[in-house]
Order: sequence, then structure tokens, then C-alpha cells
Amino acid sequence: MSAESDVMVVAGILALLYRITPTDVSEGPAGTATCNYLAEDREGRRWFVKAYPHGTDMEAERQALALGEAARAAGVPVPAVRRTVTGEVIASAGGLSVSVTEYVAGAETAEGGLSGGRWDAVGEAVGRLHRVLARHPVGPPRPVATREVCDVARAGRRLEELLARWAAVPPAPAAAGFAAWCAQTAKQRLAALPEVAARLEKLPVTLTAQVVHGDLASPNLLLRGEAVAAVIDFRPPGHRSAVWELGRIVLDPRTVLARPDEWIPGLARAVGAYRAANPELAAEDLLAVPRVAAGYLACSVYPLSEPLDDPASVTPALEAYGRARHEAVGVLWERLEEAEGVLRDVLL
Repeated sequence: MSAESDVMVVAGILALLYRITPTDVSEGPAGTATCNYLAEDREGRRWFVKAYPHGTDMEAERQALALGEAARAAGVPVPAVRRTVTGEVIASAGGLSVSVTEYVAGAETAEGGLSGGRWDAVGEAVGRLHRVLARHPVGPPRPVATREVCDVARAGRRLEELLARWAAVPPAPAAAGFAAWCAQTAKQRLAALPEVAARLEKLPVTLTAQVVHGDLASPNLLLRGEAVAAVIDFRPPGHRSAVWELGRIVLDPRTVLARPDEWIPGLARAVGAYRAANPELAAEDLLAVPRVAAGYLACSVYPLSEPLDDPASVTPALEAYGRARHEAVGVLWERLEEAEGVLRDVLL
């Protein structure tokens, strides 16, 4: 269907299945795997509509929405889900399946990085989120081998496979610049893995895994001024390292690179606020945040495979982000002991 006909289908779904009479429906910000729309009703209320592509695991999406609702019920700022007239969280009609949530006005994503009071606000919000989700019916927190959080052996296999593919498939001229950088960076990452493994040996043998958001990246954290306006786009409940998720958001590469003098004291503030909101996570885990963040980035192949796997996804923004991820690894390793020392002062 065309974009215009999709808008008409969305408007019809809202009127028929949600009892929302839209006065305007337009395309919204692009999602990673979804088409998004913004709608306004006769009362002036605005709604965010997510349309899922064919082949989406709709049961998993229902579980993800339920996870967000559970966090919202416990006070985490999550947009309210609008249910259909029959009480469903996802509606299907006219070839589209959609979910509808409140629109978060006047907010921006955390992609611009953290600064000022945002460090404390984000740390507190993630701590509250993890405290709530630790009681999820899927199961309580449990120890997981640290090597599963930062899997050096798996990274080595994936990088070797990627380099073999680069050798077999020369990049198209249009993508040659970034593709050549990806291939060269993959070589550097592979060569650095023994040193990465040695650095990760200083981590605890196990880390705490629990139900977490699952995709708490900067685009899924909305800020308004120095406050957290909303946490969005949960994934289905599953156990992952709590400190991995905390480090992923507070040590986003763009934050680390843009604020070289602020990220270490900012990290300390975020971790302190997290611990105040979630004192149940051990200090030993929280001390591992910067080392896990650096190790995870060093073991990642994203987005080095994108010119081969999905050339259409290679945009200037993706290229800049890929380069930032690689550069941030070096910065995090270089100042790791300093960061850990500051965290010890906060936690011990």
C-alpha cells in the first residue's frame, strides 16, 4: 500500500476499533522496524500509532506492551497504552496491525547525550525501572556468567565470518568509503580481542541478570528539560545484565565523546541515583558498569556488517554513529581505572 492509503487505514482503525475520531493523521518519526503515525482527535488529544510490518511476532509485541504497562503502574514514566473497544492492546484491520499510546509532547530523545541534571534523572529512572522489573513473574534476578554478557569468543567468530564476507564481496562504489572503514575496523577489533579478554578478567565471575527493558538505547529514552519524560519501546520480558543496560544508556558513545570532562562525574551521579532507587543491586555489579560498557562495545560487530546485510540502512547518521561507537571504546578503555575509582568513592 502507499503511504497515503496507510494513513487512511490507520484513521479507519482508530475510529472503528479505538473509538478515537481523528481530525488529523500523519506519518511520524521512523522506527527501527515499524512505521509510525501521529494522530489528533476532536478533543485535541494526540496519539502515537505504531504499525507493525508483516511477519512481526505479535504475541511478543503484546508481551512488550504489557511489560511497559507494569512499569507504568509502578510509577515509571511510560506512555499509557490505549486499548481497543474489546480491551486489546493491538488491533488489526485493512492489512495493518497497530498499537496506540499517548503522545509524549515537548520531549526529545537522549541521542543528544546526557548533561547537567539529566545524569541523576536517568540513573534514578533506570534504577526504579529495574527495581520494579526484578519482581516480574518471568522470574527473579539470578547470576549469569560474565563471559555471556561480554562474549569475546563469540565476537571472534563473528568478526572472522564478517572479514571472510568482506573478502568475498567487494563493496559497491557508492558505499566504498564507509564499507572500507567497516572492513578495516573489523580487522582492528579482531586483533584487539586478546587484550579485551585480559581486561574483562578483572570483572566479577558473575553479574546479576534480571528482566530489563531490553532495548534501552538513547532513541527509546525521552527527555524534557532535565527530567525523564518517558521510557518507550520495551522488548518482551527476558533476563539480561542490569549493569549492561544501565551502561548502555548512561555511557552512550555520543555522550562519552561529546563531554570528555563530564562523563566520569556524570556516570558517578547516575550510578549514585540508580543505587538510591534500587539498593538491591550489589555494589560489585555497579562498579562493573564502565568495564562492561567498554567490553560490550569492543565485542560488538554493529554496524560493521550493515553495508553487507542492509545497504539501504547505511545513512550519514548510521555512519557517524558507527564511528562514534568505535572511538568511544578507546576513550572508555583509556579512562577506565579513573572511572572505576570515582565509582568506588560513591559505592563503597
